[in-house]
Amino acid sequence: MNTLVKTFAAAALIAVSTFAMAAEGPGSKSAKANLNLSTADFALDHYVAVTTEGESAGVEQLFAADFNQKIQASNAQNHSREAVIKSLKKQKGEKLNCAVSTDILEESADYMVAKVTLKFENFTKTDLVTLERVGNDWKASKSINSYK
Repeated sequence: MNTLVKTFAAAALIAVSTFAMAAEGPGSKSAKANLNLSTADFALDHYVAVTTEGESAGVEQLFAADFNQKIQASNAQNHSREAVIKSLKKQKGEKLNCAVSTDILEESADYMVAKVTLKFENFTKTDLVTLERVGNDWKASKSINSYK
């Protein structure tokens, strides 16, 4: 009788666990974050968080399909959307040790150009980022970086 009670208890526990996992749905843990990018300011704030604070949630949603990044240095570089996203995902959780400031240089109903300045101990990185309205969301479409 004792064995029968233990068997039913174990079966009930397995059933409850199975129902709890099924309620979460397949892939719910790996689902993409749904960000509020309804304004240029929200998109700019998320861009800064992604590039300086190691935020990786919704990184794919932030960048336009034709996004590209140019780095103006002694050896100029161009990076595609996929390369930038891959790099940012590798930096998940890593916060840059710098002071960050943002200035909006130009803004209209459908685009914004912002200057994001990162002041490190020995150098300064300037990122001119263009954000565009794509449907109901704002997305980063271009980034040009320079260093001093």
